[in-house]
Amino acid sequence: MEPELYVREEGQGPPVLLLHGLGGDHTVWNTVVPRLLPDHHVMAPDLRGHGRSHVERDATFRFSDFESDLTKLLDTAGVDSAHVVGLSAGGFLALQLAVDTPRRVRSLVVVGSAGHCDAHTRAVAERWAETFQSEGYDAYVLRLLKDLFYPDWIEGHLEFADQIREAREDWDPRGAVAWGATLKGFDLRGPLGHLVMPTLVVHGVDDQVIDPAHGRLLRQTIRGAELKLLRDTGHMVPIERPEETAQLIREWVARIEAVRSGTGA
Repeated sequence: MEPELYVREEGQGPPVLLLHGLGGDHTVWNTVVPRLLPDHHVMAPDLRGHGRSHVERDATFRFSDFESDLTKLLDTAGVDSAHVVGLSAGGFLALQLAVDTPRRVRSLVVVGSAGHCDAHTRAVAERWAETFQSEGYDAYVLRLLKDLFYPDWIEGHLEFADQIREAREDWDPRGAVAWGATLKGFDLRGPLGHLVMPTLVVHGVDDQVIDPAHGRLLRQTIRGAELKLLRDTGHMVPIERPEETAQLIREWVARIEAVRSGTGA
């Protein structure tokens, strides 16, 4: 049974689909969305098994399941194709969607992500699981904060750390665990060499979860891709750099729409 995805949907204009990462939800984009409104049709869903998008206990978490959910979401919104922005594992999903169903993707913005899940990223995820199981919830949250964010940003936003602790108390990890098992085998290095899709790659230079070398690799692999590296920035680019993230998306969408309409180079 397909889940009914919760989605924050606002605005009018070019459609922009914002995909969160593993264990997250639509709120990762909360400080970006207002900067895209009102002149973009923004859709920020909770992916299956995350946030408010609950699934049955026997639900599966294959990439095809997520793609089916997103296709249904776009159909319901009356959107033929969207600019797809994916953070981390949401970037994996955005790339997979572009490879499998390119007609639904106007362009890609891949944030803190990669064309495959390497041994380093798998080890980071395993360390999170081990910390949660062996040391408890508080140690797990502290480990997340250290891995996900640039240290100076956290020091300047200690109230955010408290919000993370409070939000995670009601967190159901089953969806993240199931999707995480699928993500371990993610590898599009071959297909991406044949992808023809306007692509902007954004990566924090100090990302401790997915090495920024992956951003450079994506730029080299996808024909015509562009790369923007952000200094003093960790993995959670939309939270650490909301203004820059929104500006990059706005400028990118404007360029692609101009080309589509024949008014730009």
